[in-house]
Amino acid sequence: MSAPTLPDIVRNAKAAMDKAMENTRREFAAIRTGKATTALLDLVKVQAYGAEVPINQVGALSAPEPRLLTVTVWDKGLVTAVEKAIRDSDLGLNPQSQGTLVRIPIPALNEERRRDLVKVMHKLAEEGRVAVRHARHEALGAIKKLQHVSEDDTKHGEKDVQKVTDEHIKGIEEMVKAKELEIMEV
Repeated sequence: MSAPTLPDIVRNAKAAMDKAMENTRREFAAIRTGKATTALLDLVKVQAYGAEVPINQVGALSAPEPRLLTVTVWDKGLVTAVEKAIRDSDLGLNPQSQGTLVRIPIPALNEERRRDLVKVMHKLAEEGRVAVRHARHEALGAIKKLQHVSEDDTKHGEKDVQKVTDEHIKGIEEMVKAKELEIMEV
């Protein structure tokens, strides 16, 4: 395998930053607002078949009403495990089961809970920014190790990496603003 070229390094850094942003977006989707969305349960893991599996692998998720989520569990023996997983997640939800159907009412958020969710969201955003900066650090290190590349090309590559970094940090900031408005909306 040949050594990476300057464009390869920039492309790989962008891919890593895209992945960090997508991960942040997915984690933001799991932070609840006042509305029911199945994305709320994306990070919930259920203890099933001797392993922790995502909740969508043990049942069908739906949001039949604005303040209600349901999970239709496929294996009746896992209903209590699904309930426990939802209750143990830090989403503040209280599921109730009726046969294989688990109903999850979405309570209205009070002011204190909204502020707590905003703090959690800011922590997740910072993790996303750290991941983007880490990708930048890796790329700049790889650029410095390149051989047979002119100083001008090296500086140009470093500028490209910084530009991509700035775009991704700005994207995360925009996601933070949008999600904060969504959470604080009464």
